[in-house]
Amino acid sequence: MDTASATASVAVYDLNEAHLLGEITWEGRRRQTQELMATVRWLLATVDVTPDSLSALAVTTGPGSFTGVRIAISAAKGVGLGLATPPAAVGVPTLTVAAAPWLPLAAACQPAPQVCAVMLAGRGRYHWAMAPTSDPLHRLTAAEHRTGGATELAAFLDASDAHSIWLAGEIDAALLASVRPLARVTAIDPVHGLRRAGALADFAAKLLAAGVNDSLATLQPLYLREP
Repeated sequence: MDTASATASVAVYDLNEAHLLGEITWEGRRRQTQELMATVRWLLATVDVTPDSLSALAVTTGPGSFTGVRIAISAAKGVGLGLATPPAAVGVPTLTVAAAPWLPLAAACQPAPQVCAVMLAGRGRYHWAMAPTSDPLHRLTAAEHRTGGATELAAFLDASDAHSIWLAGEIDAALLASVRPLARVTAIDPVHGLRRAGALADFAAKLLAAGVNDSLATLQPLYLREP
């Protein structure tokens, strides 16, 4: 479940078959509280999965809106308490999810471009972070995130020593205009770069296979500044 920003997304993933069963992504804006669990129930019914068969829960932990980040985490804690068998839990930073689909593609290129994930932070500001292509299961830390305006992000990218950079995530017109003069930066179309719960589920499944299992009881939001 991902409710970290205006774009909300839920997915159901088969861990045994490593297969995405279904996904719904929509513009939740400020309606995530009302719509999240109703959408989860509808998706489970659509893919013929009962709640009792859920063995793991994955959520984005932030950054994002103060309330939005907490909605999915709180929902996961509530669902986990309601299941007869305690599920595994995985928390994944929002920008890690945005970067995840592009890391294998970048690693296959020679030379490999850097992947910079970005999301809207409100009031003309953005959160961004460089995701390492050398470690596809790395979860970005708070220290690896940056926050600033479009000009500051463009300056950050221009100062990078990377051969080339793919910019993925929530890219609006102002940011696109700022990075367009940078020859080394390729801005991925926002439709294709949209953060999706299917990518979250796939990333979380790989973490579980690698032995990573967070505790629902200790799962906490990742905030970059005071609210």
